[in-house]
Amino acid sequence: MRKLIIGIVAVMAVVSCAKQGNPFFEQWDANYGLPPFDRIKVGDYMPAIKEGIKEQKAEIEAIKSNKEAPTFANVVEAYEYSGALLSKVEGVLFNLAETDADDEMNKVVEEATEILTVHSDDIFMDKAFFAKVKAVKEAGTEGLTREQQIVLKKLYESFVRNGIDLPEADQAVLKEINRKLSMASNTFGNRLLAENNAFKAQFDVPVSQYSAEMTVCQDRARREAMFKAYSSRGRNGGENDTRELCLDILRMRAEKARMLGFSNWAEYQLDNKMAHDPATVDAFLSEIQEASNARAKEEVADMQKLMDADIAAGLLPAGSKIMPWDWFYYAEKVRKQKYDLDESVTSPYFLCDNVRQGVFAAASRLYGIEFEELNDVPVYNPEVRAFKLTDKESGDLIGIFLADYFPRSTKRGGAWMNNVRDQYVDPSGKDVRPIIVNVCNFTPAKDDTPSLLTVDEVQTMFHEFGHALHGFLSKCHYPSVSGTGVTRDFVETFSQFNENWAFQKEILECYAKNYKTGEIIPAELVDKINNSLKFNQGFTTGELCAASILDMKWHELNADELKDADIDSFEEKVCAGMGLPKEIIPRYRTTYFNHIFNSGYSAGYYGYLWTEVLDKDAFSYFEREGIFNPETALRFKRTFLEKGGSEEPMVLFKQFTGGNDPDTKAMLRGRGLID
Repeated sequence: MRKLIIGIVAVMAVVSCAKQGNPFFEQWDANYGLPPFDRIKVGDYMPAIKEGIKEQKAEIEAIKSNKEAPTFANVVEAYEYSGALLSKVEGVLFNLAETDADDEMNKVVEEATEILTVHSDDIFMDKAFFAKVKAVKEAGTEGLTREQQIVLKKLYESFVRNGIDLPEADQAVLKEINRKLSMASNTFGNRLLAENNAFKAQFDVPVSQYSAEMTVCQDRARREAMFKAYSSRGRNGGENDTRELCLDILRMRAEKARMLGFSNWAEYQLDNKMAHDPATVDAFLSEIQEASNARAKEEVADMQKLMDADIAAGLLPAGSKIMPWDWFYYAEKVRKQKYDLDESVTSPYFLCDNVRQGVFAAASRLYGIEFEELNDVPVYNPEVRAFKLTDKESGDLIGIFLADYFPRSTKRGGAWMNNVRDQYVDPSGKDVRPIIVNVCNFTPAKDDTPSLLTVDEVQTMFHEFGHALHGFLSKCHYPSVSGTGVTRDFVETFSQFNENWAFQKEILECYAKNYKTGEIIPAELVDKINNSLKFNQGFTTGELCAASILDMKWHELNADELKDADIDSFEEKVCAGMGLPKEIIPRYRTTYFNHIFNSGYSAGYYGYLWTEVLDKDAFSYFEREGIFNPETALRFKRTFLEKGGSEEPMVLFKQFTGGNDPDTKAMLRGRGLID
């Protein structure tokens, strides 16, 4: 007995030691609940994750052992509020894993990913826990709010979609597939980051600046070399090749779908989305690709005329034809010719800091938000800036915004929004306000030139802040449905919607000032920008749609069809089948398609185009009723942004439109592909 007591004391001492000095075990009451980034060490994550798992397991055991009849409060709500420590750690770890990771952090993420996947499976394959949830569902929804009904529905579906009805032997197989998938996804992200850094080392150009460099690079041989290096990432052999890794992921997904009763992964993924089935998505994308291909052929002809002029001037060999590496360069020449618009003329008006002020000005005018920069709070990298958002009318805190805008070797490419903390109402009734990050890879300052953004980068900043607004303005009760907790083919609606304000004259007057002279952007230049936004849409829409189709076609294959699949030949077949012009490749080829192999968009990349239909249709109401009509903005805020995922997407859309279905042609008209 004495030895047992000594052993217990020793274990308690180890646990106490692990907690002592670890910021994750403290209350973050200061600095608006921001994590104390300046005190968090790499060694703090795993002890906190392990303790968080232990705590949540105990909370779920309490739900299961409760002798009272199962109710929403003692089962579903109890689960919603479980795992607080785990959420706290994950909100920091997985943000830094993408923005400020090194080899040591990558090892932590790898270990954490594995045990968290196992933990999730333990929850959603727990038959005793499911029996409690099922009992609540079968008791009916009388007395439940609409939000509670949706939360219950989502929780119930989580069990079903994770194989709760499978025999234990099959569950064990599925658990192993899930574990391997999570590890493979993490490996893909690490390899792609290494490939992106290798590209930068070769050309002294970050991957995020590839299109900008291709637009201005006059050296055709350099353009060709850059294109080939960019488009072959992940297929160069060596330790960072992703070809077999991609196929492994695809095969495991197909097998998982088969075990769960679906023909392929696309069927499984779409079963609970707005689109619902692959046939609907395929038909939707086919119409877009047909329209964009037709426009792309016209664009090639326009570019070839300018290339022919360069041939005549002796700048290129006779017989030269537009190739994929010529598109950005000659498209810019056509744009200058057709619209008299040049990025070198527009970018001086788009100082990064000023554009951010414009983003804030639009949100302030539409939704009544005030912004204040916080200079004395901890951030995870010196480049990150923090801002406090408050309600103009009430003065209440809306949330804390972290802006992380420039590339670095520890950050993956692209742009995205992350929640460090979700909005929800805690058990005491306190409205917990969110902490949200926008991560981008904008043109950095160089030598004596500050960060000046391209037109596309301006749109990106508005886009990502649209996601942030969806999180900030959420007024939900439960974390699982707050903010961006909606289906993948609905979530991009609000980011793309926010882009509509980027070049409104009233907003441009707030931020588009020449960084040298302070001159407000001239009206004629604004008109040129707006007129040019529909330019080159055959290419822009075509490469986006092609990537969406590639994503779908991979995930429409079943396990047998994937056995002998080959990356290169399959891509070639898919591109030929969609009639993609030879001068265009998918925006993301398989081996560097991070969205579908590491970001949750598998069989879901179509969502960007799908939600653009909703975005453009919703925006048409502002165009008719007034771009800054306060009643329209308030209706949009209350119908969409405050509701998060607490109602079905189409119900919300029809509430906003007065019962009208989405206009399926709105996106094609918005891009100028049809009249």
